[in-house]
Amino acid sequence: MKIITIIGARPQFVKAAALSREFAKHKSIEEIIVHTGQHFDANMSEVFFDEMEIPKPKFNLAINSLSHGAMTGRMLENIEELLLKEKPDLLLVYGDTNSTLAGALAAKKLHIKVAHVEAGLRSFNMEMPEEINRILTDRISDYLFCPTQSAIDNLENEGYENIDCKVVRTGDVMQDAALFYADKSEEKSTIIEKIKLKKFILTTLHRAENTDDKNVLNSIVTSLNHIHENICPVVLPLHPRTKAKLEQFGIELKVKRIDPVGYFDMIELLKNCSLVITDSGGLQKEAFFFDKNCVTLREQTEWVELIEEGVNKLAGSDKEKIIAYTTEMLNKESDFSTNLYGNGKATATITNFIMNEF
Repeated sequence: MKIITIIGARPQFVKAAALSREFAKHKSIEEIIVHTGQHFDANMSEVFFDEMEIPKPKFNLAINSLSHGAMTGRMLENIEELLLKEKPDLLLVYGDTNSTLAGALAAKKLHIKVAHVEAGLRSFNMEMPEEINRILTDRISDYLFCPTQSAIDNLENEGYENIDCKVVRTGDVMQDAALFYADKSEEKSTIIEKIKLKKFILTTLHRAENTDDKNVLNSIVTSLNHIHENICPVVLPLHPRTKAKLEQFGIELKVKRIDPVGYFDMIELLKNCSLVITDSGGLQKEAFFFDKNCVTLREQTEWVELIEEGVNKLAGSDKEKIIAYTTEMLNKESDFSTNLYGNGKATATITNFIMNEF
């Protein structure tokens, strides 16, 4: 069978790498990887693909730096052309980007089966473009591969038992990837030697709702400065957009800032940190994979099971909450043994399901 996989952002490459490795074990599966170019990243050179052991995309559509509508429309047009030429049995998409929605739409209109990895996630915030993308992609997908029980519950609450599709709890492919790369990161990364800290809090800050409003950004940065100076050193790989906004608003950042890091460096930072403070969706989960408590700089999360387990707390941009929750979670002994995300067997579950279907 022939599968076309659509990816457009760096995290999707890591997820796709995990599933592609499983596909490669089966001679009956031919996979063609298509990179839309949505997140143009100069670091995605030959070295990136070789180091990460990621199959290089057969096609790169080079579509980026456009508005949401223009980008999605151009992707739809280009992917449709590819599908007509390649005639796959299945189109596979990941997550919630414009590439995800464009791929699913193009395939569905050509009556090609669509599989959505990371289906059923909801933040319940329709102002997030990701929420719109994931809801629409779920609705037109034939196979909904859900990472968690809460994702399945979301689909049941939306009436998916009345929709012609198959909903499967698979576990999370990100855990498969994290476990695979955890054995390799120590030899590939020197980040811990560089930061020269025995104890630190790993922090990331990049979401538009946290960086684009001066008052919100100032509240978060004031909290981080206080934590860094009075509680525990804060290490922040500084996102270019956040850096630009700090300069624009004249906000002083007093934490230990470092340049953006690659995946191996991030894993080593996760392994060695005492706590994670983040507004990233993926890093909330990765904190759990590496047995770390987390404080999330958002009002809601799609990973509600982490809140229910007590290993993550939502602080939003509230200074008092950020500081209080940081103190609480730094000192909290949590149980990370619960199987929330499949324990590294998600890719095998997905592959076996697809092979049985076709």
